[in-house]
Amino acid sequence: MIRPLLLAIATATVLASGPAGAQYRDQDEAYKAARSGEIRPLGEIIARVTPKVRGSFVGSDFDAGTRTYRLKYMREGSLVVVDVDASTGRVLGMSGK
Repeated sequence: MIRPLLLAIATATVLASGPAGAQYRDQDEAYKAARSGEIRPLGEIIARVTPKVRGSFVGSDFDAGTRTYRLKYMREGSLVVVDVDASTGRVLGMSGK
C-alpha cells in the first residue's frame, strides 16, 4: 500500500517540476507583473491584437523569461500565432495564414 502511494507522489512531483510546472510559474509571474504595472494585462493585449488578426481567439501563453505573450487564433480553419511584447503591447511577429 505504501509503495503505490510513494510512486504516485514521486510521479506528481516530477510532472509538476516539468513543462507544466514551468507554465504555472510563468502564469503566476504574468499575474504579478500585470498587477504591479510591469506588463500590460492579457485582456488589454487581446483587445488590441484581435482586430488586427481578424480571427477567433483560442488561447495564450506567457513567457516570463522574454516577457512576451503568445496569442493563438483560428482564422479560416488555420492557426495564427501572434507574439506580443507584454510590456508595450507591440506585435513582434505573426505566423500562420
